Amino acid sequence: MNRTDVGEPGPPGPRSLVRPLLPLALATFAVGTDAFVMAGLLPAIAADLDVGIPAAGQLVTVFALTLAVAAPALSWLLSPLDRRKALQLALVVFVLGNVATALSPNYPIALSARILTALGAATITASASSAAVAIAPEERRGRAMALVIGGLTLSTALGMPLGTLIGSVDWRLTLWAVAGLGVVAAAGISVSLPKVSLPVMSLTARLAPLRRPRVLTILGATLLVMAGHYAVYTYIGAMTAEATTGSFPQALTMILFAWGVGVLAGNFLSGYLVDKLPALAVALAALVSGTVLLAISPLTVGHLIIATVWAAVWGATDGMASVVQQHRLVMIAPASAPLLFGLNSSAIYVGVAAGGVLGGLSQTWLPITLLGLPAAVLALLATTVTFAQGRAGDQAQSPAYVPGPARGHRPGQPGRSGRRVRRT
Repeated sequence: MNRTDVGEPGPPGPRSLVRPLLPLALATFAVGTDAFVMAGLLPAIAADLDVGIPAAGQLVTVFALTLAVAAPALSWLLSPLDRRKALQLALVVFVLGNVATALSPNYPIALSARILTALGAATITASASSAAVAIAPEERRGRAMALVIGGLTLSTALGMPLGTLIGSVDWRLTLWAVAGLGVVAAAGISVSLPKVSLPVMSLTARLAPLRRPRVLTILGATLLVMAGHYAVYTYIGAMTAEATTGSFPQALTMILFAWGVGVLAGNFLSGYLVDKLPALAVALAALVSGTVLLAISPLTVGHLIIATVWAAVWGATDGMASVVQQHRLVMIAPASAPLLFGLNSSAIYVGVAAGGVLGGLSQTWLPITLLGLPAAVLALLATTVTFAQGRAGDQAQSPAYVPGPARGHRPGQPGRSGRRVRRT
């Protein structure tokens, strides 16, 4: 990627880098809050729009499905635009969608408004991440991505409970607040983000990374690990009922907050580590740790303090996986970052949806406190796939010995060189 119209020569320093990254993080915070807060508002929405709670729940489903389908397509369509314009356009659609939802007089209009909102949200995270990669020097890319993705993470720790609190007065106020966040983010991006243009590439060249098994492996592992984590997270309230029942009213909120803080810490830890260590090693550490934490969950969810500590550490593994997988993708093909990030968003949201389905089905043959066991199997599959791909890559790049000159070979004649070469 190219940086253009930057006001200072050379790569920006740590402080000057934070200024354009903060509105990007605010944009992803708005998207995350919008995506997750609706679940807590469903009873109020159902009563106001005169529909059942299952029907109101489809507002969440249609948002997630639209985002998952639209993210890679819109990321590709908007790739000719510089990142600032792409984000401005996406945020305008996002804000309009939230305003339309807040003003919806009936259920069909609200459903249509959620589709419009998702179309705007679909490219915000991908465009923000690719802009962060473009303006950050290579040695700080991981931390730049962690800050931007941290906005999305912070929405689960703070945005969701705050939005639910506002929605307890009137659910429509939450949508107005999210729209306001989008306006502030758009203003910040317009002022702080330099013009960032992608290299001019043909469609074939931009789609070329999709023919690489490594890209498909990373996306598949992301889908699997997100399905594992969200099979548990979706039902965490019911899983920890023994620990929270009879304690103080905000016990579940404390567990969820600990999880969100853990995810945020994992984001920034992973961003720091991938700038210092091989990304594959960081990915395997996050995936292995997540698998272990899910597997031991039945031993932790029955006691409030233990469950809270477990949730924080488990959340950190989830946050690490999100950042390092995106980092691995962009290192493969930086020029195709928007498309790859769009596909990664799709993998995440499909994984979240699949995790919810798996968690629901698993309860027909397992006690809910054991839900972490099938979730751990999915995380283990993601770990195995990642390890196998890394091992295959190491073998493909290992030095291969080429024998020295054969007996009787004379200098100047074609022959073997007696040196080691590297397979690529």
